Amino acid sequence: MTQEPTVRIENEELLSDNWYILKKVQFALQLRNGDWQQQTREVYDRGNGATILLYNLTDRTVLLTRQFRIPAFMNGHSGYMIEAAAGLLDNASPEERIRAEVEEETGYRIRDVRKIFDLFMSPGSVTERVHFFIGEYKPEEKVSDGGSLAHEGEDIEVLELGFEQALAMVASGEIMDGKTVLLLQYLQLHLMTPA
Repeated sequence: MTQEPTVRIENEELLSDNWYILKKVQFALQLRNGDWQQQTREVYDRGNGATILLYNLTDRTVLLTRQFRIPAFMNGHSGYMIEAAAGLLDNASPEERIRAEVEEETGYRIRDVRKIFDLFMSPGSVTERVHFFIGEYKPEEKVSDGGSLAHEGEDIEVLELGFEQALAMVASGEIMDGKTVLLLQYLQLHLMTPA
């Protein structure tokens, strides 16, 4: 059962507008027992995003990307994350944006995408809602090598992996990106029958 919160925003202070927007928010939250509690949180607003897992049922493969992520590096990882293609909406519809993003990152212009759900990935501090898609890719849909956009600071490697190999990489810790793990598990539960 979902409870509608009663919240009073009392103050917002802009801490940074360098890359995205970071605010310090002071608010009062009415607790379930009726009492009001003062709280202060930092909230990071980077806009909403979309992600997609491209799969090929016939070949039992998936297309993923590998790129460097400084936050992962700063938390003890190599920084080179294996991920499903993704990007920020930038005022486009989720479907429109994911079609453009998947072509930009992977080089495939896919015909059909299917939205499966949208989720908050880190709701304790980040406003972003991510729209999740899946789409089947075929060799004839490849229009470029995909990869990077230097002006966006990207250096993206496209990886075509066997589906079972990708699942094994989740189990071994080689794939640690939350959105990618969710999409692989969705594919396992709903589309990829055991080999």
